[in-house]
Amino acid sequence: MAAVSLEDTERRKAWGFVAPALVWTLVFFVAPFLFMVAMSLWAQQGGSIVRVWNFGNYIAFFEKDALFRGLTNSLEITAIVTVLSILLAYPLAWIIAERVPKKYQRTALILAILPFWTSYVVRSYSWLLVLARNGVINQTLINIGVITEPLELASNRTATVIGFVHFFVMLLTLTIYANLVQLSPNYRRAAADLGANAFQTFWHVILPLTMPGIMTGAFLTFVLCIGDYVTPQILGGNNELVLPQIIMLQLGRRADFPMAAALSIILMLAVTAAYVACARWLKIERT
Repeated sequence: MAAVSLEDTERRKAWGFVAPALVWTLVFFVAPFLFMVAMSLWAQQGGSIVRVWNFGNYIAFFEKDALFRGLTNSLEITAIVTVLSILLAYPLAWIIAERVPKKYQRTALILAILPFWTSYVVRSYSWLLVLARNGVINQTLINIGVITEPLELASNRTATVIGFVHFFVMLLTLTIYANLVQLSPNYRRAAADLGANAFQTFWHVILPLTMPGIMTGAFLTFVLCIGDYVTPQILGGNNELVLPQIIMLQLGRRADFPMAAALSIILMLAVTAAYVACARWLKIERT
């Protein structure tokens, strides 16, 4: 009886520790999410919300090219940003982990993450000043005679990608670096003993072992990029809308909360699909 009583006491203590987190999650995530799902199945008519259960908003999303194009724009930009960020971050992380002396690696990492120390909005507007028609790049190219007319570098997809890559390269550098420094030098020695050259060692040994770091950073990049509103709004303008911008238009201009909720659910499904695709590497463990 004493053992059973002690077990019940421990169980109650465990629930006591877990209960606040569960209540917080239920009140501030599960309940709002379920309400958003319900609202996405309602309709907006004459300035009021009609609580009629149907899939009209989801059907409209696929029928209206402007709405569906917002999702494809988001996916295309996110894919480009993720790939470019990986290609730029991996060499940087490798240099810090393999070529920078250990006593200076912390300093190198601090320098690498300096962009995180400034406001996200400030960074976006800074890039706008650099890429604008009368910005730093155009003025420099005109002054040295490379071009005679300013290039259209801002208010387009290119500017949005540049702003995103500048931010996410630093994030991926950290996740890849964390994997690289954990690798034992014995992996390279073993590969060399088996006759592998430097490229073969990287391709068949180092790269597969650092895939968790790459995919973790890629997934975080995907989530933050596809749901971002500030950078596309500032750098991309309104020439090529992404899904978060369309959601804000539904809320701000049309006050169509059911459609905004449906678009938000679709955005969450895209993130969920990305997680499923990356889950193999996100859950991998090494001893």
